[in-house]
Amino acid sequence: MNKKLWIAALLVTVMAVAAGCGNKPTAAPPQTQGAGSEDTVTEVQGETEITEPTTVEPDETTSTTTPDTTTSESEGTNSSGGTSPSSENTGKTDASQATEKKTINVFFTDPEELELHESTATVTYAAEEDKYKSAFEALQQSSDDKLVPLWSKEIELKSVQFKDGALTLDIHMPDTARLGAGGEAYAIEALQKTFFQFDEVKTLDLLVDGQQSESLMGHVDLEHPMTRS
Repeated sequence: MNKKLWIAALLVTVMAVAAGCGNKPTAAPPQTQGAGSEDTVTEVQGETEITEPTTVEPDETTSTTTPDTTTSESEGTNSSGGTSPSSENTGKTDASQATEKKTINVFFTDPEELELHESTATVTYAAEEDKYKSAFEALQQSSDDKLVPLWSKEIELKSVQFKDGALTLDIHMPDTARLGAGGEAYAIEALQKTFFQFDEVKTLDLLVDGQQSESLMGHVDLEHPMTRS
């Protein structure tokens, strides 16, 4: 009888243990988290419920573009670090010389060649020799019909030389430019009065085709050189 009770108690104990094991919750499987996914596990008494994985959108990675901080070389800077001037200062002055103007006295005759008449003219020049050329040209032209030039435009002034107060004029005179005795005398006087008004001119020599002629037009003696009276 005692043996039967012991067996019965053992069976009850085994059944109790078996019943307890049947109610024990099943352990949840380990969670595996992939990149950008998440598994949700919900425990229910006596069983485990696994929901579908929810995909998590990865955060957008904001790329920062580093601005180019390299400053371009300013114009005029060379690779060696030296600065080249934007424009070269040549230091050169204007090649053309400044011109001067001067009002001088010039002399003409009347249509009858009775006397010598004084007038004025403005000469423009950059050098002393140009001044004498302009003065000679002023003797060859007149805008007044009552003032007749004694030095025709046909007369060519070939050269002008000035040195140490001595002025030398070399001319070419065609036969058509020759005057009578009175006109020749007035022409020489007009030449002297015109050029001796320049203080630096001490003597005046008149050459014809590079030669010292005894007479300009064949009537009046020609001094070499003529001097200020």
